[in-house]
Amino acid sequence: MRIEEIRQRLRALGAGPRHEAHVLRCWSQALPQDGGKRRLEHFLPQPLRQALPGLSEELAGLARLQSEHPARDGSARLLVALADGQAVEAVRLPRDGLCVSTQVGCAVGCVFCMTGQGGLQRQLGSAEIVAQVVLARTRGRVKRVVFMGMGEPAHNLENVLEAIDLLGSAGAVGHKNLVFSTVGDARVFERLPQGRVKPALALSLHSTKTALRAELLPRAPRWEPADLVAAGEAYARFSGYPIQYQWTLIEGVNDGDDEVDGIATLLAGKYAMMNFIPYNAVEGLPFRRPAWERAAAMARALNRRGVLTRLRRSAGQDVDGGCGQLRARTATARPRSIPIQTAER
Repeated sequence: MRIEEIRQRLRALGAGPRHEAHVLRCWSQALPQDGGKRRLEHFLPQPLRQALPGLSEELAGLARLQSEHPARDGSARLLVALADGQAVEAVRLPRDGLCVSTQVGCAVGCVFCMTGQGGLQRQLGSAEIVAQVVLARTRGRVKRVVFMGMGEPAHNLENVLEAIDLLGSAGAVGHKNLVFSTVGDARVFERLPQGRVKPALALSLHSTKTALRAELLPRAPRWEPADLVAAGEAYARFSGYPIQYQWTLIEGVNDGDDEVDGIATLLAGKYAMMNFIPYNAVEGLPFRRPAWERAAAMARALNRRGVLTRLRRSAGQDVDGGCGQLRARTATARPRSIPIQTAER
């Protein structure tokens, strides 16, 4: 279901702009439709009032909690059941953040990611994306939404942008707290500046070496890393938000000193920050997380060289909660082993 379909149904029930805004605001913020000072019988058209309980139940059915997996770091991975029986994952993050999925599966096929092993099953509608936020808000505050869960947001661009528009308006999420993550689809750099709500941008880099990045992200657009950074820099200057470069640290693959030198060269003077995320091990894949001391040393080296770098703990490592793992436990697809060239130390 798309948000535009909800709007059309509301209008067919006699909703004007104020009525439509009320319903969407209450839904997206997980507020009761009959709350506040207004009495619905004095505000909403009668056909809409009569249809509202059924519509509210239908919207609640877009994303229901199938299971929750809290971790010691304060995060909680949610397995979310969709109305058609499919499932996606969302992650409640510390400090009122939420990571949402945009697709069931993913077509990019990142070799270190469980989600990518099964391919793309289907797109999520914009209402299903927002419904993950609504579900999380029934369990606590959500002030920041990152589109970094299952799927490549750029491959479902219209639905993701529609969800961002609602969350950044009726959904009361600050624009800089909406983070669109992509492997570098060129359409993103064209479309994001055009929207009413302009989110922050996260770019999956993972290597400064063109060939290695292509191995790690086999079906991602082919960018020279310097060109991808240049495109990111243009959006950063336009939006006023620094680009967040995402880098999954994999032992012996992209954690070498040569990559530190490459990052320092690429991001020198850029309006950007590097997010190092140690790999969250996936059963059946040959990759390992580097020692924390090694990851910390890389972050320190880059900070000393003027590149703002944060070393993050991948949410849910103690519950084997890497993206796609919860869903995969209910599926039959098995991961595949892929040889990758090793990093230089």
